[in-house]
Amino acid sequence: MTKISLVVSDVDGTLLTKDKTLTERARTAVQRLHQAGIGFTITSSRPAIGMRFLIEPLALWLPVGPFNGSSIVDPEMKPVEQHLIPAGAAERALKILREFGADIWLFTYDKWLIDRPDGKYVAHEQHTIRSEPTIVTDFSPYLGSACKIVGASADAAGLEACEKAMQEALGAEATAVRSQTYYLDITPPGFNKGTFVQAMAKRLGISTDAVATIGDMQNDLAMFRVSGTSIAMGNATDSVKDQATHVTATNEQDGFAEAMEMILKWNGAG
Repeated sequence: MTKISLVVSDVDGTLLTKDKTLTERARTAVQRLHQAGIGFTITSSRPAIGMRFLIEPLALWLPVGPFNGSSIVDPEMKPVEQHLIPAGAAERALKILREFGADIWLFTYDKWLIDRPDGKYVAHEQHTIRSEPTIVTDFSPYLGSACKIVGASADAAGLEACEKAMQEALGAEATAVRSQTYYLDITPPGFNKGTFVQAMAKRLGISTDAVATIGDMQNDLAMFRVSGTSIAMGNATDSVKDQATHVTATNEQDGFAEAMEMILKWNGAG
């Protein structure tokens, strides 16, 4: 087996527990990766502002990948690469989300814009990304600067149908994939967690065969496909587990730390 030189981790449902905390065992596991000379970074559907709180406790020195890896940001939160959804595709995405009755959130590089402050998942997202939304009555002025658009809905089956309709309508103009059963993310075309993994491997001068990825949702499959080792969380769906090379425990059972400890043993550093 190829020794692991880099680990790229999802955040929610993977690195963090259900209540969005980083356990001491998880933090220690990342510290041990650093000590063993194994690179570590994170990629997430979160905006950059929602990843900031993890930089210091994890001692991250590599860039991170917000917006499902469609942007790359250094540990000081300065953009390395930034990509936007084409304005026409953004406008079409909003129309489809409205047709399916989903709440609409639009993220620019540094702002979270909403038009329904009483939306079901607004408070949850505030807690998650540790940031306040900006309330607008019209998204039109921001369509040319959208890093990500989210459709939020408690109707999981309806959102799954919306995902398929969105993919058909947008084609190659944007990427549409669920990051949670209740969130549908629309991001710039041609960039995802897989391209982020490839960019980090290139940055380190290593093969993607030497990269291990870990996640729990559909949007993590893009990085599973390009990495030599992929680990699905125990809380992932069977469809995600089926596409991983390994499965660990759930995020409530320190499955992330368990997986990192497994990687350290593979590398002879356990």
